[in-house]
Amino acid sequence: MEFRLSLLAPRYWPTAFGLVLLRLFEPLPYPLLVGLGAVLGTVLRRLPVRFVHNARRNLELCLPELAPDARERLLAAHFRSLGISLFETAIAWWSSDARVRRLTELEGVEHLERALRAGHGAILLSAHFTTLEIGARALCARLPMSVMYRPTRNALLGYFLGRNRRRRARRAIPRDDIRTLISTLGANEPVWYAPDQSYRKKGAEMVPFFGIPAATNIATSRLARMTGAAVLPYFPERLPGARGYRMVIQPALEWFPSDDRVADAARFNALIEAHVRHVPEQYLWIHRRFKGLSADYPNYYASAR
Repeated sequence: MEFRLSLLAPRYWPTAFGLVLLRLFEPLPYPLLVGLGAVLGTVLRRLPVRFVHNARRNLELCLPELAPDARERLLAAHFRSLGISLFETAIAWWSSDARVRRLTELEGVEHLERALRAGHGAILLSAHFTTLEIGARALCARLPMSVMYRPTRNALLGYFLGRNRRRRARRAIPRDDIRTLISTLGANEPVWYAPDQSYRKKGAEMVPFFGIPAATNIATSRLARMTGAAVLPYFPERLPGARGYRMVIQPALEWFPSDDRVADAARFNALIEAHVRHVPEQYLWIHRRFKGLSADYPNYYASAR
């Protein structure tokens, strides 16, 4: 996307102001940014906004075994994580590769190297945790890596994100640009990809997530079959005590893809669930994950209106 004068319109001024603020905060010491983020998240948690309800509802649906007071404590911890993610996003967008490498440790690179030796590319399959941006940047700071992204409706933010990602990654591929994705994998390159959010376009299927059917993108199996690319789960973790991040590339999934794309998607959802249970406060609970493909699907978020 090229810059155009319409991006200077007043409706984009709040976005521009927010980006400038983030840029000003980025050079601060990491422990201070973590502390500021936790305070910001605590404030957000107290606001009467819909995404607080969304997060609480998701916790009720996914973790019913927790007592109500335990879910409220987890909700509070999640919003602290969400606030921290805003400032770590500033690091992901503007900090030097050297700083990103100092803050992150990457494990499992040998699994990626082994997959690439097969010559068909590799899909690093990730998910929407609050560490999403820093997780992708940690890869790009070390490896020649392409990233897939979901274009945003905010044109100014979209321009900024596209420009920034193209600067940090080998290629920044919009989610619907399948042709570029296939050619990148065909060139035996790795691609970071997070297809786990609610998806109701052509090719979506209802796949269980925490035991609840949810509209899901099942294209990963088709892409792996078309290209022969290995699929490696990749999950970041923010460490306690402002100690940075642990990023893990897992071994390539065996017997993937199978003949059942829904089963393949359910298999990946189970891996996400396992990581959620490991760092539950770091999952993006504010997203309305449970949407259906038909009118008879329950409206789990109705009271947020």
